[in-house]
Amino acid sequence: MNKPVTMDDTPTLEELTRRLVEFRNARDWKQFHSLKNLLLSLALEAAEALELAQWKTDEELDAALDTDEKLKARLEEECADVLLYLLLIAEKAGIDLAEAAARKIELNARKYPVEKARGRADKYHEL
Repeated sequence: MNKPVTMDDTPTLEELTRRLVEFRNARDWKQFHSLKNLLLSLALEAAEALELAQWKTDEELDAALDTDEKLKARLEEECADVLLYLLLIAEKAGIDLAEAAARKIELNARKYPVEKARGRADKYHEL
C-alpha cells in the first residue's frame, strides 16, 4: 500500500506547512482561506473522521482498524485532512503548532497531576 516512512524522510510541521502553502498558492486558493472558512473546514473534516465511528461500539471500531484496510485508509485520509487544515489555520494565525502543543502538554500536566488524575476522566476542577 504505502511505502514505509523513515525518520529521515518524515517531514516536519514546518516542511508540511511550506509544501501545503505552495500547493495552495499554485492553485490561487488563498482567496478562499479566511480564518473562518479554515475553521469551518477543520470542523467538517473532523466530523468526517467521526462519521467512521458512527453506529460502531468501541470494540467494533478497534477490531475494524485491525482488519479493515479500507476503513484504516479512510481514517488516515481524514486525519491528514484535519492536520492540513490545522496547519493552514496556524499559518494564517501565526501560531507555531509544535511550541503551542508543548506548552499545552505542560499546562495539562499542571492541571491534571498524576496523583490526582490517574485512571480518572474528571475535569481538572473536579479532581
